[in-house]
Amino acid sequence: MESLENSTLLNRGIADFIEKDKIIKKIQAGEKLRIKFGIDPTGCDLTLGHAVALRKLKQFQDAGHQIVLLFGTFTAQIGDPTGKTQTRKILTKDEVLKNAKTYLEQAGKILDVSKIEVVYNGDWLEQLSFAEVLNIAGTFTVAQMLERDMFQDRIKNNQEINLVEFLYPLMQGYDSVPIKADLEIGGTDQLFNLHCGRPIQKKFGQEPQAVMTVPLLVGTDGLDKMSKSLGNYVAINDTANDMFGKIMSIPDTAMEQYFELATDEDLVLVRKKIAENPRDAKVLLAKKIIEFYHDQKTSEKAEKIFIQKFVKKEIPDEMPLFKVTEDSIGILNLISSVCNFSESNSAARRLIKDGIVRWNGQQIIDVNTEIKIDSEAKILQVGKKKFARISR
Repeated sequence: MESLENSTLLNRGIADFIEKDKIIKKIQAGEKLRIKFGIDPTGCDLTLGHAVALRKLKQFQDAGHQIVLLFGTFTAQIGDPTGKTQTRKILTKDEVLKNAKTYLEQAGKILDVSKIEVVYNGDWLEQLSFAEVLNIAGTFTVAQMLERDMFQDRIKNNQEINLVEFLYPLMQGYDSVPIKADLEIGGTDQLFNLHCGRPIQKKFGQEPQAVMTVPLLVGTDGLDKMSKSLGNYVAINDTANDMFGKIMSIPDTAMEQYFELATDEDLVLVRKKIAENPRDAKVLLAKKIIEFYHDQKTSEKAEKIFIQKFVKKEIPDEMPLFKVTEDSIGILNLISSVCNFSESNSAARRLIKDGIVRWNGQQIIDVNTEIKIDSEAKILQVGKKKFARISR
Protein backbone atom coordinates (compact mmCIF):
# COMPACT_ATOMS: atom_id res chain seq x y z
CA MET A 1 0.00 0.00 0.00
CA GLU A 2 1.41 3.41 -0.96
CA SER A 3 2.19 5.80 1.88
CA LEU A 4 0.36 9.11 2.16
CA GLU A 5 3.63 10.98 1.50
CA ASN A 6 4.09 9.13 -1.80
CA SER A 7 0.41 8.90 -2.73
CA THR A 8 -1.10 9.88 -6.07
CA LEU A 9 -3.29 12.31 -4.14
CA LEU A 10 -0.36 14.40 -2.92
CA ASN A 11 2.14 13.90 -5.75
CA ARG A 12 0.73 13.22 -9.20
CA GLY A 13 0.00 16.19 -11.44
CA ILE A 14 1.25 18.77 -8.93
CA ALA A 15 3.61 21.65 -9.71
CA ASP A 16 3.88 23.51 -6.37
CA PHE A 17 2.80 22.39 -2.91
CA ILE A 18 3.27 24.95 -0.14
CA GLU A 19 3.07 23.38 3.35
CA LYS A 20 2.64 19.83 2.13
CA ASP A 21 3.87 18.50 5.49
CA LYS A 22 1.09 20.37 7.30
CA ILE A 23 -1.54 18.80 5.03
CA ILE A 24 -0.07 15.34 5.57
CA LYS A 25 -0.28 15.81 9.36
CA LYS A 26 -3.87 17.00 9.17
CA ILE A 27 -4.92 14.02 7.05
CA GLN A 28 -3.06 11.59 9.29
CA ALA A 29 -4.84 13.12 12.28
CA GLY A 30 -8.18 12.33 10.62
CA GLU A 31 -9.11 15.95 9.83
CA LYS A 32 -11.60 16.64 7.06
CA LEU A 33 -9.98 19.37 4.96
CA ARG A 34 -11.84 22.31 3.49
CA ILE A 35 -10.44 22.65 -0.02
CA LYS A 36 -11.07 25.83 -1.96
CA PHE A 37 -11.17 26.06 -5.73
CA GLY A 38 -12.19 29.28 -7.41
CA ILE A 39 -13.43 29.89 -10.95
CA ASP A 40 -14.22 33.23 -12.51
CA PRO A 41 -17.10 32.26 -14.84
CA THR A 42 -16.05 34.39 -17.79
CA GLY A 43 -17.05 31.95 -20.55
CA CYS A 44 -19.38 29.05 -21.27
CA ASP A 45 -17.20 25.98 -21.81
CA LEU A 46 -14.78 24.12 -19.57
CA THR A 47 -11.84 22.41 -21.29
CA LEU A 48 -9.48 19.56 -20.40
CA GLY A 49 -7.22 22.36 -19.14
CA HIS A 50 -9.81 23.41 -16.53
CA ALA A 51 -10.38 19.74 -15.72
CA VAL A 52 -6.81 19.23 -14.44
CA ALA A 53 -7.63 20.98 -11.15
CA LEU A 54 -11.14 19.49 -11.04
CA ARG A 55 -9.69 15.97 -11.33
CA LYS A 56 -7.37 16.69 -8.37
CA LEU A 57 -10.39 17.94 -6.43
CA LYS A 58 -12.17 14.68 -7.25
CA GLN A 59 -9.28 12.74 -5.68
CA PHE A 60 -9.67 14.76 -2.48
CA GLN A 61 -13.46 14.34 -2.59
CA ASP A 62 -13.08 10.57 -2.99
CA ALA A 63 -10.79 10.63 0.07
CA GLY A 64 -13.58 12.19 2.13
CA HIS A 65 -12.61 15.87 2.16
CA GLN A 66 -14.94 18.85 1.68
CA ILE A 67 -14.68 20.63 -1.66
CA VAL A 68 -15.73 24.29 -1.72
CA LEU A 69 -16.35 25.46 -5.26
CA LEU A 70 -16.16 29.23 -5.38
CA PHE A 71 -17.66 31.11 -8.29
CA GLY A 72 -16.18 34.58 -8.62
CA THR A 73 -19.43 36.37 -9.32
CA PHE A 74 -17.81 39.58 -8.07
CA THR A 75 -14.21 39.12 -9.27
CA ALA A 76 -15.35 38.02 -12.75
CA GLN A 77 -16.77 41.51 -13.16
CA ILE A 78 -13.37 43.00 -12.32
CA GLY A 79 -10.91 40.93 -14.33
CA ASP A 80 -7.89 38.88 -13.30
CA PRO A 81 -4.74 40.34 -14.89
CA THR A 82 -2.92 36.99 -14.71
CA GLY A 83 -1.20 36.29 -18.02
CA LYS A 84 -2.98 39.18 -19.73
CA THR A 85 -1.28 41.99 -21.62
CA GLN A 86 -4.25 44.28 -21.24
CA THR A 87 -7.23 44.87 -18.98
CA ARG A 88 -9.97 42.26 -19.42
CA LYS A 89 -13.43 43.19 -20.66
CA ILE A 90 -15.87 43.74 -17.81
CA LEU A 91 -18.84 41.33 -17.68
CA THR A 92 -22.31 42.09 -16.36
CA LYS A 93 -23.62 40.28 -13.28
CA ASP A 94 -26.28 38.50 -15.35
CA GLU A 95 -23.62 37.19 -17.77
CA VAL A 96 -21.50 35.94 -14.88
CA LEU A 97 -24.41 34.12 -13.16
CA LYS A 98 -25.43 32.48 -16.43
CA ASN A 99 -21.86 31.26 -17.01
CA ALA A 100 -21.62 29.99 -13.41
CA LYS A 101 -24.68 27.80 -13.91
CA THR A 102 -23.16 26.30 -17.06
CA TYR A 103 -19.80 25.72 -15.35
CA LEU A 104 -21.48 23.88 -12.46
CA GLU A 105 -23.29 21.54 -14.84
CA GLN A 106 -20.01 20.71 -16.58
CA ALA A 107 -18.10 20.31 -13.28
CA GLY A 108 -20.69 17.65 -12.46
CA LYS A 109 -19.05 15.41 -15.06
CA ILE A 110 -16.05 15.20 -12.73
CA LEU A 111 -17.23 15.99 -9.19
CA ASP A 112 -20.21 14.80 -7.19
CA VAL A 113 -21.80 18.24 -7.03
CA SER A 114 -24.40 17.04 -4.51
CA LYS A 115 -21.59 16.80 -1.93
CA ILE A 116 -19.73 20.03 -2.59
CA GLU A 117 -20.30 23.48 -1.17
CA VAL A 118 -21.01 26.06 -3.86
CA VAL A 119 -20.38 29.67 -2.86
CA TYR A 120 -20.32 33.03 -4.67
CA ASN A 121 -17.84 35.69 -3.62
CA GLY A 122 -20.28 38.45 -4.47
CA ASP A 123 -22.13 37.44 -1.30
CA TRP A 124 -19.38 38.92 0.90
CA LEU A 125 -17.26 41.15 -1.34
CA GLU A 126 -20.25 43.30 -2.23
CA GLN A 127 -20.89 43.85 1.50
CA LEU A 128 -17.42 45.13 2.43
CA SER A 129 -17.18 48.75 3.54
CA PHE A 130 -14.41 50.98 2.20
CA ALA A 131 -12.72 50.86 5.61
CA GLU A 132 -12.70 47.05 5.47
CA VAL A 133 -11.21 47.11 1.96
CA LEU A 134 -8.44 49.44 3.19
CA ASN A 135 -7.78 47.09 6.10
CA ILE A 136 -7.28 44.17 3.68
CA ALA A 137 -5.17 46.27 1.29
CA GLY A 138 -2.83 47.14 4.18
CA THR A 139 -1.65 43.54 4.21
CA PHE A 140 0.50 44.16 1.11
CA THR A 141 2.80 46.82 -0.32
CA VAL A 142 2.78 48.34 -3.80
CA ALA A 143 6.27 46.89 -4.32
CA GLN A 144 4.95 43.39 -3.72
CA MET A 145 2.31 43.87 -6.41
CA LEU A 146 4.77 45.35 -8.90
CA GLU A 147 6.97 42.27 -8.56
CA ARG A 148 4.49 40.34 -10.67
CA ASP A 149 5.93 39.53 -14.09
CA MET A 150 2.85 40.55 -16.07
CA PHE A 151 2.85 44.01 -14.48
CA GLN A 152 6.56 44.40 -15.22
CA ASP A 153 5.88 43.46 -18.84
CA ARG A 154 3.06 45.99 -19.09
CA ILE A 155 5.27 48.77 -17.68
CA LYS A 156 8.07 47.84 -20.09
CA ASN A 157 5.66 47.87 -23.04
CA ASN A 158 4.03 51.13 -21.96
CA GLN A 159 0.67 49.43 -21.40
CA GLU A 160 -1.81 50.54 -18.77
CA ILE A 161 -2.37 48.87 -15.40
CA ASN A 162 -5.74 49.58 -13.85
CA LEU A 163 -5.57 50.13 -10.08
CA VAL A 164 -8.51 47.76 -9.69
CA GLU A 165 -6.25 44.99 -10.96
CA PHE A 166 -3.97 45.50 -7.96
CA LEU A 167 -6.96 44.70 -5.79
CA TYR A 168 -7.86 41.47 -7.61
CA PRO A 169 -5.34 39.25 -5.72
CA LEU A 170 -6.54 40.78 -2.45
CA MET A 171 -10.14 39.89 -3.23
CA GLN A 172 -9.21 36.35 -4.22
CA GLY A 173 -7.12 36.06 -1.06
CA TYR A 174 -9.89 37.39 1.16
CA ASP A 175 -12.25 34.73 -0.25
CA SER A 176 -10.33 32.19 1.84
CA VAL A 177 -11.45 33.91 5.05
CA PRO A 178 -15.24 33.29 4.88
CA ILE A 179 -14.53 29.87 3.35
CA LYS A 180 -12.03 29.01 6.15
CA ALA A 181 -9.90 27.16 3.60
CA ASP A 182 -7.28 24.63 4.72
CA LEU A 183 -5.98 24.20 1.17
CA GLU A 184 -6.46 26.09 -2.07
CA ILE A 185 -5.86 24.53 -5.48
CA GLY A 186 -5.29 26.34 -8.77
CA GLY A 187 -3.15 26.47 -11.91
CA THR A 188 0.49 27.54 -11.83
CA ASP A 189 -0.54 30.90 -13.29
CA GLN A 190 -2.51 31.51 -10.09
CA LEU A 191 0.36 30.96 -7.63
CA PHE A 192 0.66 34.63 -6.62
CA ASN A 193 -3.09 34.99 -6.12
CA LEU A 194 -3.28 31.78 -4.09
CA HIS A 195 -0.40 32.95 -1.87
CA CYS A 196 -2.31 36.14 -1.08
CA GLY A 197 -4.85 34.17 0.90
CA ARG A 198 -2.22 33.16 3.48
CA PRO A 199 -1.31 36.55 5.03
CA ILE A 200 -4.92 37.72 4.79
CA GLN A 201 -6.17 34.67 6.70
CA LYS A 202 -3.46 35.26 9.31
CA LYS A 203 -4.56 38.91 9.62
CA PHE A 204 -8.10 37.68 10.40
CA GLY A 205 -6.92 35.19 13.02
CA GLN A 206 -7.06 32.05 10.88
CA GLU A 207 -4.38 29.46 10.19
CA PRO A 208 -2.91 30.24 6.72
CA GLN A 209 -4.05 27.83 4.02
CA ALA A 210 -1.72 25.45 2.23
CA VAL A 211 -1.38 26.07 -1.51
CA MET A 212 -1.25 23.53 -4.33
CA THR A 213 -0.84 24.36 -8.01
CA VAL A 214 -1.34 22.02 -10.95
CA PRO A 215 0.42 22.36 -14.33
CA LEU A 216 -1.22 24.14 -17.25
CA LEU A 217 -2.21 21.58 -19.88
CA VAL A 218 -0.73 22.34 -23.27
CA GLY A 219 -3.18 22.71 -26.14
CA THR A 220 -3.64 20.33 -29.06
CA ASP A 221 -0.95 22.26 -30.95
CA GLY A 222 1.60 21.18 -28.33
CA LEU A 223 2.87 24.75 -28.04
CA ASP A 224 0.62 27.02 -26.00
CA LYS A 225 -1.63 26.66 -22.97
CA MET A 226 -4.99 25.16 -23.92
CA SER A 227 -7.23 28.08 -24.82
CA LYS A 228 -10.49 28.63 -26.68
CA SER A 229 -9.14 31.84 -28.19
CA LEU A 230 -6.27 29.90 -29.80
CA GLY A 231 -8.58 27.10 -31.00
CA ASN A 232 -6.27 24.46 -29.46
CA TYR A 233 -8.72 23.13 -26.90
CA VAL A 234 -10.73 20.01 -26.11
CA ALA A 235 -14.00 20.90 -24.35
CA ILE A 236 -15.35 18.45 -21.79
CA ASN A 237 -18.73 18.87 -23.50
CA ASP A 238 -17.28 17.88 -26.90
CA THR A 239 -18.82 14.90 -28.66
CA ALA A 240 -16.83 11.68 -28.46
CA ASN A 241 -15.96 11.91 -32.16
CA ASP A 242 -14.64 15.46 -31.84
CA MET A 243 -12.68 14.51 -28.73
CA PHE A 244 -11.08 11.56 -30.51
CA GLY A 245 -10.07 13.62 -33.53
CA LYS A 246 -8.66 16.47 -31.45
CA ILE A 247 -6.62 14.18 -29.20
CA MET A 248 -5.25 12.24 -32.17
CA SER A 249 -4.01 15.58 -33.56
CA ILE A 250 -1.75 16.40 -30.61
CA PRO A 251 2.02 16.02 -31.18
CA ASP A 252 3.70 12.97 -29.67
CA THR A 253 5.74 15.22 -27.37
CA ALA A 254 2.56 16.28 -25.52
CA MET A 255 1.22 12.77 -24.89
CA GLU A 256 2.90 12.10 -21.56
CA GLN A 257 1.52 15.32 -20.05
CA TYR A 258 -1.98 14.47 -21.28
CA PHE A 259 -1.73 10.98 -19.77
CA GLU A 260 -0.55 12.42 -16.44
CA LEU A 261 -3.07 15.25 -16.15
CA ALA A 262 -6.13 13.90 -17.98
CA THR A 263 -6.10 10.17 -17.14
CA ASP A 264 -5.36 7.78 -14.28
CA GLU A 265 -3.07 5.53 -16.34
CA ASP A 266 0.19 4.15 -14.89
CA LEU A 267 2.86 6.58 -16.14
CA VAL A 268 5.66 3.99 -16.17
CA LEU A 269 3.65 1.80 -18.54
CA VAL A 270 2.57 4.85 -20.53
CA ARG A 271 6.17 5.96 -21.17
CA LYS A 272 7.03 2.46 -22.39
CA LYS A 273 4.01 2.39 -24.71
CA ILE A 274 4.81 5.82 -26.15
CA ALA A 275 8.38 4.73 -26.88
CA GLU A 276 7.28 1.48 -28.53
CA ASN A 277 4.31 2.70 -30.57
CA PRO A 278 3.31 6.38 -30.33
CA ARG A 279 0.19 5.97 -32.47
CA ASP A 280 -1.22 3.13 -30.36
CA ALA A 281 -0.41 5.16 -27.24
CA LYS A 282 -2.34 8.12 -28.65
CA VAL A 283 -5.34 5.90 -29.42
CA LEU A 284 -5.25 4.65 -25.82
CA LEU A 285 -5.08 8.26 -24.59
CA ALA A 286 -8.09 9.27 -26.65
CA LYS A 287 -10.11 6.26 -25.52
CA LYS A 288 -9.34 6.76 -21.81
CA ILE A 289 -10.32 10.43 -21.91
CA ILE A 290 -13.55 9.68 -23.74
CA GLU A 291 -14.36 6.85 -21.30
CA PHE A 292 -14.08 9.34 -18.45
CA TYR A 293 -16.47 11.91 -19.95
CA HIS A 294 -18.74 9.47 -21.81
CA ASP A 295 -18.37 5.68 -21.41
CA GLN A 296 -16.37 2.73 -22.76
CA LYS A 297 -18.88 1.81 -25.47
CA THR A 298 -18.94 5.36 -26.82
CA SER A 299 -15.14 5.44 -26.74
CA GLU A 300 -14.86 2.27 -28.82
CA LYS A 301 -17.40 3.59 -31.32
CA ALA A 302 -15.45 6.85 -31.69
CA GLU A 303 -12.29 4.86 -32.38
CA LYS A 304 -14.01 2.90 -35.18
CA ILE A 305 -15.36 6.08 -36.77
CA PHE A 306 -11.92 7.70 -36.63
CA ILE A 307 -10.27 4.68 -38.23
CA GLN A 308 -12.89 4.55 -40.97
CA LYS A 309 -12.51 8.23 -41.74
CA PHE A 310 -8.77 8.78 -41.43
CA VAL A 311 -7.03 5.44 -41.60
CA LYS A 312 -9.14 3.93 -44.38
CA LYS A 313 -8.24 6.70 -46.75
CA GLU A 314 -11.19 9.07 -46.63
CA ILE A 315 -8.38 11.60 -46.35
CA PRO A 316 -6.47 11.50 -49.69
CA ASP A 317 -2.87 10.32 -49.80
CA GLU A 318 -1.83 13.20 -52.03
CA MET A 319 -2.65 16.86 -51.51
CA PRO A 320 -0.85 20.18 -52.09
CA LEU A 321 1.68 21.40 -49.54
CA PHE A 322 1.70 25.08 -48.62
CA LYS A 323 4.52 26.73 -46.67
CA VAL A 324 3.79 29.54 -44.20
CA THR A 325 6.71 31.61 -42.96
CA GLU A 326 4.95 33.04 -39.88
CA ASP A 327 4.61 31.22 -36.54
CA SER A 328 0.85 31.67 -36.74
CA ILE A 329 -1.81 32.80 -39.20
CA GLY A 330 -5.51 33.62 -39.00
CA ILE A 331 -7.76 30.84 -40.23
CA LEU A 332 -9.49 33.18 -42.69
CA ASN A 333 -6.21 34.13 -44.36
CA LEU A 334 -5.10 30.51 -44.42
CA ILE A 335 -8.25 29.45 -46.27
CA SER A 336 -8.48 32.34 -48.71
CA SER A 337 -4.98 33.76 -49.25
CA VAL A 338 -2.67 30.79 -48.71
CA CYS A 339 -4.70 27.85 -50.03
CA ASN A 340 -7.15 29.73 -52.29
CA PHE A 341 -9.99 27.56 -50.97
CA SER A 342 -12.29 30.60 -50.98
CA GLU A 343 -12.46 33.79 -53.02
CA SER A 344 -12.33 36.10 -50.00
CA ASN A 345 -12.18 36.27 -46.21
CA SER A 346 -15.93 36.83 -46.17
CA ALA A 347 -16.45 33.59 -48.09
CA ALA A 348 -14.06 31.79 -45.73
CA ARG A 349 -16.06 33.12 -42.79
CA ARG A 350 -19.22 31.53 -44.25
CA LEU A 351 -17.43 28.19 -44.69
CA ILE A 352 -16.50 28.21 -41.00
CA LYS A 353 -20.03 29.10 -39.96
CA ASP A 354 -21.27 26.21 -42.13
CA GLY A 355 -19.14 23.87 -39.98
CA ILE A 356 -17.10 22.41 -42.86
CA VAL A 357 -13.61 23.65 -41.92
CA ARG A 358 -11.26 21.36 -39.98
CA TRP A 359 -7.67 21.79 -38.87
CA ASN A 360 -5.96 18.42 -38.49
CA GLY A 361 -9.31 16.77 -37.81
CA GLN A 362 -10.53 19.41 -35.36
CA GLN A 363 -13.56 21.43 -36.41
CA ILE A 364 -12.97 25.18 -36.46
CA ILE A 365 -15.93 27.15 -35.13
CA ASP A 366 -14.33 30.51 -34.32
CA VAL A 367 -13.59 32.76 -37.31
CA ASN A 368 -10.90 34.53 -35.25
CA THR A 369 -8.91 31.36 -34.60
CA GLU A 370 -5.14 31.76 -34.89
CA ILE A 371 -3.50 28.66 -36.39
CA LYS A 372 -0.06 27.78 -35.02
CA ILE A 373 2.34 26.68 -37.76
CA ASP A 374 5.31 24.40 -37.11
CA SER A 375 7.66 22.19 -39.11
CA GLU A 376 5.34 19.17 -38.88
CA ALA A 377 2.79 19.38 -41.71
CA LYS A 378 -0.86 19.38 -40.66
CA ILE A 379 -4.03 19.13 -42.70
CA LEU A 380 -6.52 21.87 -43.55
CA GLN A 381 -9.83 20.45 -44.77
CA VAL A 382 -12.66 22.48 -46.29
CA GLY A 383 -15.70 20.41 -47.11
CA LYS A 384 -15.29 16.89 -48.49
CA LYS A 385 -12.99 17.64 -51.41
CA LYS A 386 -10.52 20.37 -50.47
CA PHE A 387 -7.41 19.27 -48.56
CA ALA A 388 -3.98 20.83 -48.05
CA ARG A 389 -0.92 20.16 -45.94
CA ILE A 390 0.42 23.20 -44.13
CA SER A 391 3.86 23.61 -42.59
CA ARG A 392 6.49 26.24 -41.95
